[in-house]
Amino acid sequence: RIQEKARSAGFDWEEKTQVLDKVEEELSELRVELASGNSSRIEGEFGDLLFSLVNLSRFIDVNPDEALERTNRKFISRFKYLEDAVTAQGKKLTDMSLTEMDEFWNEAKAKGL
Repeated sequence: RIQEKARSAGFDWEEKTQVLDKVEEELSELRVELASGNSSRIEGEFGDLLFSLVNLSRFIDVNPDEALERTNRKFISRFKYLEDAVTAQGKKLTDMSLTEMDEFWNEAKAKGL
C-alpha cells in the first residue's frame, strides 16, 4: 500500500530494469553492513532490500505473498524428500555434510519437487 500511494503521487520507477538496479544496490549495501557487524544497520538494509523486492514484484506482476508461499511449499517438499532418502539409507541428517545433503536436494529438484 505504501508503494501504491507513492506511485499514485508519481514517485515511482519507469522501468523494471531501474527497480532491478535498486535491488542490486540494496543487496550491495546489505553486504557492507554484514561486514560491519552492526545489527541495527544490518536490519535496516535487510528491510530496504525486502522493500525493493516487493516493489519489483509490482513491475513483474508477481504477488510476493503467493511467491513466498509457493517457495515455502517447494522447500518443504524437497526437505521431506531429503529426510526420507537419507533415512532409507540408514543415515541421519546430523551425520551428513552439507555437500552430501545437497546431492539429495538436487535429486529432489531433478524430480520436479
